[in-house]
Amino acid sequence: MRTQLKISAAVAAAALALTGLTACGDSSSGAAADGKLKIMVGGLDKVIYLPARLTQQLGYFKAEGLDVTLLTEPAGVQATTSLLSGDVQGVVGFYDHTLDLQAKNKQVESVVQLARTPGEVEVVSTKAAGDITSPKDFKGKTLGVTGLGSSTDFLTKYLAVKNGVKTEEFHSVAVGAGQTFLSALQQGSIQGGMTTDPTVAQVVDKKLGKVLVDMRTPEGSQQALGGLYPSSSLYMNTDWVNSHKDTVQKLANAFVKTLKWMSTHTPEEIAAKMPADYAQGGKELYVKAIKDTLPMFTKDGVMPADGPATVERVLKSFNPNLKDATIDLKKTYTTEFVKK
Repeated sequence: MRTQLKISAAVAAAALALTGLTACGDSSSGAAADGKLKIMVGGLDKVIYLPARLTQQLGYFKAEGLDVTLLTEPAGVQATTSLLSGDVQGVVGFYDHTLDLQAKNKQVESVVQLARTPGEVEVVSTKAAGDITSPKDFKGKTLGVTGLGSSTDFLTKYLAVKNGVKTEEFHSVAVGAGQTFLSALQQGSIQGGMTTDPTVAQVVDKKLGKVLVDMRTPEGSQQALGGLYPSSSLYMNTDWVNSHKDTVQKLANAFVKTLKWMSTHTPEEIAAKMPADYAQGGKELYVKAIKDTLPMFTKDGVMPADGPATVERVLKSFNPNLKDATIDLKKTYTTEFVKK
């Protein structure tokens, strides 16, 4: 009897999985008709992508008549794959992917620009702090990134090249964020790496490492990258945007309301709205992580005027796909929806 039950359960589970896959496959075409949408986030618990979950927590998607499911992937590069395959209608990830994809003949655009700086931090482990005092010392080192081909990978390469270290002279390892990043640092499998809050706050609090390059503020972005570097954004396939303008407008309305709400509330008030399990290092540390990262966000979702040019310059300095490519920056973002 038990065996029969197990078999029946397995068959039911398989049927359910199949149904789920079918739903995923054609979701991008009919998704907006009933306001149902899937958005993939490059790490839902990362503070750099906080507006995605906060918009849901504040009820702003619902207020616009949208039924949004937020999914999570540890790195932006995997989130982009989900968008291109039609499994999701949008991605909350780094704007720089829109340029990278245009060079590969894929047309994707940022419809809400959530941030004007990367919000990323290059940390160095306590053990290696004597050897790595600036990106000039990256040569021969093993450095952690969330995923190969991710924005942390892009920015690590730029910091190296800008400081005279070739991309082949150091080793990048995909270590994700949060606990996996902390473990890699602790075990010495990486000497440093690029990550965001709340991971940064935990690295410093646990004395596992210290901040080497801080790109959470406009000043830090200017110093490291020579200008504002628009990062976290809601980006979507251009064809989908053009054929679902009403839905995109509702999404933009919801996100801009959240950005305005964030600009008038304290880190404590923001933290109180977020799921309790996002504060992995404790509530106080989570509040600090939000406070340190808040300067990166825009208040209106509008792309900073000179931001796209900075991103192009940074990517072209090390990315062979982009080096000789002609990028039409106007096609990588739109302000049509946020300005309404």
